[in-house]
Amino acid sequence: MLNNPMTIDELLNAKEGEQIQFKEAKNRFDFTEALKCCSALANCGGGKLVFGITDKRPRIVVGSSAFDQPERTRKGLIEKLKIMVDFQQYEHDGKRVLVFDVSSRPLGMPVQYDGIAWWYEGDSLIPMSEEIRRKIYEETGFDFSGSICDAAQISDLDENAIESFRAKWIEKSNNHRLASMSIEQILRDCEAITDEGVTYAALILFGKKASLGQFLPQCEIVFEYRSTITSGAANQRENFRMGFFACYDRLWELINLRNDTQHYQEGFFIFDIPTFNESVVREAILNAVSHRNYQLAGSIFIRQYSEKLVIESPGGLPHGITLDNILDRQIPRNRRIAEILALCGLVERSGQGMNIIYENCVKEAKQLPDFTGTDDFFVSLTLNGLIIDKKMLSLINKIGNERLDILTTSDFLTIDALYHERDLNETMLSRIKHLIDIGVVEHIGRGKYVLSRELYSVAGKAGIHTRVVGLDRETNKELLYKHIRKSGEKGSPLKELQQVLPSLKRSQIQVLLRELRKEERIHCIGNTNAARWYLKK
Repeated sequence: MLNNPMTIDELLNAKEGEQIQFKEAKNRFDFTEALKCCSALANCGGGKLVFGITDKRPRIVVGSSAFDQPERTRKGLIEKLKIMVDFQQYEHDGKRVLVFDVSSRPLGMPVQYDGIAWWYEGDSLIPMSEEIRRKIYEETGFDFSGSICDAAQISDLDENAIESFRAKWIEKSNNHRLASMSIEQILRDCEAITDEGVTYAALILFGKKASLGQFLPQCEIVFEYRSTITSGAANQRENFRMGFFACYDRLWELINLRNDTQHYQEGFFIFDIPTFNESVVREAILNAVSHRNYQLAGSIFIRQYSEKLVIESPGGLPHGITLDNILDRQIPRNRRIAEILALCGLVERSGQGMNIIYENCVKEAKQLPDFTGTDDFFVSLTLNGLIIDKKMLSLINKIGNERLDILTTSDFLTIDALYHERDLNETMLSRIKHLIDIGVVEHIGRGKYVLSRELYSVAGKAGIHTRVVGLDRETNKELLYKHIRKSGEKGSPLKELQQVLPSLKRSQIQVLLRELRKEERIHCIGNTNAARWYLKK
């Protein structure tokens, strides 16, 4: 909605800033500069661009000859900025005042001119900051990948990349009719193109190098290999400004060139575990491509070291996603890209890529994914490839495929936390009963759990099981003994002792009392419900 017209007197008394800008422009004003001003006004909520009034107070009407065909100028502004613009002309003491009335930007979309979203900070015209752009993009979950690149044509897409997608789609769907379809029909069926034109998703997944350079130069993946973590030139570097389907397999080939194998032996059997798991690496790259913000500058970087892989992508985590809920909540930033990748089986629509990464890290006894360095503008994911504890591999192997197949990501993380003696969060605790039922976990006391003895034994850590269980048992006995001692001559009935350890059954408490009696620390007087326990003198 456009702003309400103002009188000359109201204009003369208005405060210049983010909603109104004054230009003397006695003779002329550059159209390009007007585009920038209108872009900034729209991005600041809409406003007025006024010609023929001084910007310094006290303001006076000087008159302006700029844009002597305002209707033509208005249409030019609308065509370039894709927003509504109106105008009013005034005659004041024989002097012309022209006001362009600029509507606010669309929800979730900054208004750009020549690839730059302009912004007013006070009365200073500046490019919009990355932080403000990010907040705007996330207002409605706008899917940039599904929007149309007006100037792009099907000829801007790489046929080889499209054929690579077609082959994967046939393999996933087993629909061999896809093989006889024209390229245009394939693109329409996956909604990479529509009646309105070529989507940005089509450019990102199938675009030619020259076309991306023209329409979306930030769509680039940079691979670097560095033999050490020290700064300096990379040992190898390749830039991929091309459709993702044209470089997807090449990226894995580069990483796999220096993918060492780690050996793990159990009995007579030797297992080989690669430093970089192909499934994990591919999922991490797919996540970066699917979820990066393509409206922000910057490339996706894949940096490989001998023992770790670091993947950085612009845009920060999608709105609503945090490191705490990243496994539970799925909000795709680029829905059209995710849908096309799902058609050919590279990703699941349910967004399970990050879950797969976490599960494989636990299965291979590697460090969990590290998001150190992630902020509002970049996601940084580090995959550490070294096996941190080969004994844990024996434990995972002992669980067996039958039980592993019914474990959720939370189950794997619970096992990992118990093995490394870390606290369990609420999500992990909600899975405890299931893990107890299948014999992976034991309940040893109020809110206390431990991996089963057989798993610790196969990992060569049976002593840890004994220590954890034993410590808890001795603690419970001391609590009972302390209460009986404080009860003094009146003694402690069993019902009262159950209040001391409410998580234990009556029979479990009786076992502990018998042990204390055998140690000659306490004795009992009376029978059944009348029985009371006293300190041994």
